Amino acid sequence: MYSALSDEEIIKKYSNTVYRIAYSVTSNESDADDVFQNVFLTYIKKHPRFKDENHEKAWFIRVTINQSKNFITQAWYKNTQPIDDSIESMEENKIDLDFAIKQLTPQNRTIIYLFYYEGYKTDEIAKMLKMKSSTVRSNLARSREKLKTILEKEGYYA
Repeated sequence: MYSALSDEEIIKKYSNTVYRIAYSVTSNESDADDVFQNVFLTYIKKHPRFKDENHEKAWFIRVTINQSKNFITQAWYKNTQPIDDSIESMEENKIDLDFAIKQLTPQNRTIIYLFYYEGYKTDEIAKMLKMKSSTVRSNLARSREKLKTILEKEGYYA
């Protein structure tokens, strides 16, 4: 059995991953904060046992994705107006990749995050998202093309 860390160590270890996935789905800092809190409350309430570190990380990713999806499909959420969380103090020549990524669907933002930031292979992402590997690959390709088009339109892509 995998040696467990304290709750505080677990939160420190996975906070960045959980927050980034939640933000990639919700596109809003305060909503991502709510999902973040729910994920760690679920962990503390259930105290699941893990086989190894990979199983532990996969659990946090899966729960974050599920909590994020549940959050954005709630009836009250669908009737709210988003608040712009963008930071205006960005340098003029800096590519606003965050803006471009926000143009993608929540599912495609999650795929981009897991692929590029977490380093998962498409087969692993497919298992986490309960999709076919070919669907993940095609969504990833479409997302890349959309990001390229957005960045070209903004004059950032050569």
